[in-house]
Amino acid sequence: MNRSDFAILKEQVHGRPLVYLDNAATSQKPRQVVEAIMEAYSTWNSNIHRGVHHLSQVATAHHEEARKAVAAFINARSSDEIVFTKGTTDSLNALAFSYGEAFVGEGDEIIVSGLEHHSNIVPWQMLCARKKAVLRHIPLREDLTLDLEAYKGMLNERTKLVSVAHVSNVLGIIQPVEEIICLAHEKHIPVCIDGAQSVPHMQVDVQALDCDFLAFSGHKMYSPTGIGVLYGKREWLEKLPPHEGGGEMIEHVRWEGTTYNELPYKFEAGTPNFVGSYALHKAVEYMQSIGWKALESHERELTQYCEAQLSAIPGVHIYAAGQPKAGVISFNVYNGQLSTLIHPFDIGTLLDQQGVAVRTGHHCAEPLIDYLGVPGTVRVSFGLYNDKTDVDAFIAALKKAQMMLS
Repeated sequence: MNRSDFAILKEQVHGRPLVYLDNAATSQKPRQVVEAIMEAYSTWNSNIHRGVHHLSQVATAHHEEARKAVAAFINARSSDEIVFTKGTTDSLNALAFSYGEAFVGEGDEIIVSGLEHHSNIVPWQMLCARKKAVLRHIPLREDLTLDLEAYKGMLNERTKLVSVAHVSNVLGIIQPVEEIICLAHEKHIPVCIDGAQSVPHMQVDVQALDCDFLAFSGHKMYSPTGIGVLYGKREWLEKLPPHEGGGEMIEHVRWEGTTYNELPYKFEAGTPNFVGSYALHKAVEYMQSIGWKALESHERELTQYCEAQLSAIPGVHIYAAGQPKAGVISFNVYNGQLSTLIHPFDIGTLLDQQGVAVRTGHHCAEPLIDYLGVPGTVRVSFGLYNDKTDVDAFIAALKKAQMMLS
């Protein structure tokens, strides 16, 4: 992994070399992605799909090539199944509104899990309030994995959709989405996968999974903020109404009514983020140049190494210890003498003073944090540019912070 491609890793924080371990929140961007953004604005910036002039044609070509690249990246059957959005949150909100308008009525049920990010809870709550439907969640077992037996019992004729995270953004646990999808499909229930924490870290094949929808963000996979993807099987996207109106998503507009554009454009109202899509394409190419085998092996080894180092520190409690994880570890630190929790915010602050960037708090997953019975956790999360020297620096800084706060 070429750390020199990421200029920000050379920065110093409070006089210390930056150790960036907050990749689950957002990843850093390689030189190739940053240069792509500059190239787009400097050489071919122009609104797409609507112009016959040269710049518009070039911009359109780059945008549609990016769509094809993303389709290949997740093994979609067609680029028509790729809808560009602002990110995972935007994708899930779009799906909740569009799917809800067409298929959810009073008394119907939506199922999520007890591990979800707010982005995969709140849009469904809003839908249920609007439609007088019911939101249910799959409970957790003692080891913080999903209770699939309980899930089986929840599926019924009123269940209209299941939407679950592939990887928990708090615990890093890789969910058994294959089984979740299979059980739902046995009852002809569609499934949406929140891939925000999986697509950047593991090879996701939508055809192999057989998921009906997949949402993910560019900014967590080395591309800019403001670009994301909603994948949907063609047969579903054709049934769904658009969630926004305006330019581009129309075929014809008359005072008497409007006819909508073909897929995927009926879901992409207004000027799209064509610079973002081009940069996302470059990020996809960057990840592919490393290769999934090397990327997954590197991050798995690094996560295991970090968890082993953490588990050797007295007073550190790791959540879902030993469970297969995708680059995320959450923990808390306790005062060894008093067995009292040291607030994660205090740990995070002292780590920052030593140049180590981690995330603390509820991680936009308050129901899960409430279930754990703590005010929050400390979360470390890895990217392809992290290595064991980052882990060693983090562990040394954590020991110092623990000593100062105990």
